[in-house]
Amino acid sequence: MNVPEPLGVAELTRQLKELVEANFPHVAVRGEVSGLMRAGSGHVYFTLKDEKAQIRGVMWRTRASRLRFDLEDGMDVIAAGPVEIYAARGSYQLICEELIPVGVGPLELAFRQLQEKLSREGLFDSERKRPLPRIPNRIAIVTSPTSAAVRDMLQVISRRWPAAPIVILPVRVQGEGAAKEIAAALGQIHRLLDVDLVITGRGGGSLEDLWAFNEEIVARAIAECPVPVVSAVGHEIDVTIADLVADRRALTPSEAGELAVPDRAEWRALLDRQSDRLMRGLRSTADRARTRLESVKNHRVFNRPEEIIRERTQHVDLLQERFTRGARELLRRQRSALDARAAELDALSPLGVLRRGYSVTTRCESGQVVRDASYVEVDATIETRLASGKLISRIEQVIKSEPEASAPGVES
Repeated sequence: MNVPEPLGVAELTRQLKELVEANFPHVAVRGEVSGLMRAGSGHVYFTLKDEKAQIRGVMWRTRASRLRFDLEDGMDVIAAGPVEIYAARGSYQLICEELIPVGVGPLELAFRQLQEKLSREGLFDSERKRPLPRIPNRIAIVTSPTSAAVRDMLQVISRRWPAAPIVILPVRVQGEGAAKEIAAALGQIHRLLDVDLVITGRGGGSLEDLWAFNEEIVARAIAECPVPVVSAVGHEIDVTIADLVADRRALTPSEAGELAVPDRAEWRALLDRQSDRLMRGLRSTADRARTRLESVKNHRVFNRPEEIIRERTQHVDLLQERFTRGARELLRRQRSALDARAAELDALSPLGVLRRGYSVTTRCESGQVVRDASYVEVDATIETRLASGKLISRIEQVIKSEPEASAPGVES
């Protein structure tokens, strides 16, 4: 058997690399994403597989940063790009220059993914939506200064409420970097004096044209804006993430102008109605006052005031006399009652008892009242209080009374 001249591994790999890369400069491969890994460098590595085989795939950082949707394991995609051989490992891989989700466009998929993410965070909840000011102090418009949309908004606002101050924050609303400019402008609103309402948006276009308002950075800038935001992107059929996050969605830029300010004509009509109502009220009040005045002008308080004064004076004198008589009678009754109470107290007073011939005897040394003979002993000094004066005595003899005999049949 003739054995060909042996090749080095590197040489064989080089030849295979040239052969493969020359014959597969651009292919499209459909498969399921698995083993997804995002490196710190920004490159994305994964495996594309079907029921029978698999191939390594890589998307370099530049391409990966432009991917509209979030690549996930299990996603069915079409990957397009050249096939290369990685000589260091002797393996081949697909260099993905484009990834297309199967069954839905990449922008539509990105929209759905971001919508679901922000909805879970509550950014679409009606509870966080703020009411628009009835008459704004100053309006900031974040849009392209040369667009038809800004002209429509300015025309509507100036027609409805000419006094409304407006400041325009010029930004790009389409293309690379537009979303960052819109978000940056919204982040500067707090520095603008008296601005209490923001309008951001643009005219109609394709999904690609409107995509800046579907970027997460714009959605979060709207949510974090310190004043209410009206989103006016495209036409009625165009619904963007900005519309869902904003405090109010306008179907068109012109409608945003209508939402931003009241209609001067309507307010003038309202003021006219209020003025008419106020005038009618004043006339009615004046008429009632006039009628009342007519009804009382013949009253004697206006015709004979001296007579009323005399009557009132006489009535006061009568009341004074009644009061004096009543006070004297009350004083007499109170004095009589007081005398009766004093007599009762005097009758119960120990001094009253003494005046009837009784006396009170106490031991001099202790002041103890002597109630029977056993309270004192011979030579004890006692004090006897009479109705008038006192007697000091010394005991010469103590005679105790005999105990009373018990009644028959009762044990003592």
